[in-house]
Amino acid sequence: MRAAIAAAETSRLATIAVLSKVQVMRSHSVSAEGGTAAVLFREEGDNEESHIYDTVKGSDFLADQDVAERLVKMMPLEIYQLDHWGMPWSRRSDGRIDQRKFGGYSFPRATYAQDKVGFYEMQTLYDTSLKYENIEFYNEWFCTSILHNSNRFAGVTAIEMKSGQFVIFKAPSGIICTGGAGRIYSFSTYAYSSTPDGLDMAYRAGLGIKDMEFVQFHPTGILPSGILITEGARGEGGYLINKSGERFMKKYAPEKLELAPRDVVSRSMIREIQEGRGMKHETGADCLALDLTHLGEEAIKERLAGIREIGIKFSGVDIIRESIQIRPVCHYMMGGIHTNIDGSTEMSGLWAAGEASCNSTHGSNRLGANSTSECLVWGRITGELAARHAANKERPSIIGEQVSQEEKRIYDGIFRGSGEVNPYDIRKTLTDTMDDKAYVFRDEAGLSEGLKRLKNLKGMAWKHVDDQAKEYNTNFCNVMEIDSMLRIAEIVLTGALNRRESRGAHARTDYPGRDDVNFLKHSLAYYSDSEPCMKWHPVTFTRYAPVERKY
Repeated sequence: MRAAIAAAETSRLATIAVLSKVQVMRSHSVSAEGGTAAVLFREEGDNEESHIYDTVKGSDFLADQDVAERLVKMMPLEIYQLDHWGMPWSRRSDGRIDQRKFGGYSFPRATYAQDKVGFYEMQTLYDTSLKYENIEFYNEWFCTSILHNSNRFAGVTAIEMKSGQFVIFKAPSGIICTGGAGRIYSFSTYAYSSTPDGLDMAYRAGLGIKDMEFVQFHPTGILPSGILITEGARGEGGYLINKSGERFMKKYAPEKLELAPRDVVSRSMIREIQEGRGMKHETGADCLALDLTHLGEEAIKERLAGIREIGIKFSGVDIIRESIQIRPVCHYMMGGIHTNIDGSTEMSGLWAAGEASCNSTHGSNRLGANSTSECLVWGRITGELAARHAANKERPSIIGEQVSQEEKRIYDGIFRGSGEVNPYDIRKTLTDTMDDKAYVFRDEAGLSEGLKRLKNLKGMAWKHVDDQAKEYNTNFCNVMEIDSMLRIAEIVLTGALNRRESRGAHARTDYPGRDDVNFLKHSLAYYSDSEPCMKWHPVTFTRYAPVERKY
């Protein structure tokens, strides 16, 4: 929506279509809880250089440093822009916008709105977008492929879910903002609609998918649902405790404690569990606990009301009175569609922004609150660039063969497919395999076994749709989603196998050290009929040399 607004402001003559497979305010971005990072209070010691370095260090030095710098320098204006559009930021007693502590930062930098920042940001952007007559929303449309002509973007194919009609959208420019691939895991904070459709569209169109081995596991997912307890809970002073009630992070990150970066905290938690200091959830799963009781009832109701509600509804726990059991959970993909600093893909006229993209802001580990910032900054950048491109280009012609091939793929290959294997069993086996073989710690044997299982799943006769209705055929959409999930999961496993080191969120027990000599570079995956074709891409350095990460 930020991209749509930027495009509408750049060109009042442009017609902007926002295609979404859910109603736009059902996008999973409404679930973002903790904050949006920006430097606002220089007079209190914070500065842009600190935010840039925290981001680069947090990335384990795999972030492109010019990209991190652009994020930091543009973000304050986005905070104030949202404020002017009506965003209800939480305030200090003097009326200024407030900020809270977040993991890996040198200063309180997470600008927040209670613990519902994503919902309020989305609502503010949605309300603002309705002011522009040239923005049109296509809710509940399922995009299936990218159309292109001589590597020039030409449009997309999509299915209108309410009618089942297959439609071609022609356009001289486009932006992919379809989010991450978190539903390739079973234990995940993502909405069930958060499947890698957009990534797979780009992959099948010949574009590079970058750094997908770096999967962020957020320390505090509740069991068994995986629903997120925001990092803002620890930013407000929450404690992580083991079965003895000990704040164990003092052993692993003595300076930052619970506010070390997420990869550090998640590994520390798994080590606690492995060494026998974990707890048992009623489901039998190993876990630890988050204790907020010392914050007091008033502070929790004022700043963490949403988290309290989640605890009561989904865990039967009132965080005012007792600790809540948690475990590291799949939360974010550092990888995505390969773009440059402007969000431009390898296809002329096509951009990507937000979690679907990988402009290398986050390297191998994202700091909390930098993701909504990234959405805002590159939403604006790509919206402006796409609108200018569209104004100066004729609409490229559609190649009919591409459309025919896509219709054959989804209708002959999936909708009218046949087979005895239940697609939903395939999905469950895939996501359980990712939980088991590509979790916080990985090794060659586990990743190889995961790939073997995945290839076996791909070869089974599961591409069929039992529901043959045209209208709102969620069965059809689900099977198309599984098709994309299998291809993108294969990239994650292949990239993790090829990266024989531990860096950021990618922790190999058989290669426990960071290897800057051989692996200080981005991975790239390109489509082939058999398996991903893997390549490497250099990291952009400006002024920060890699050093050992300590917190």
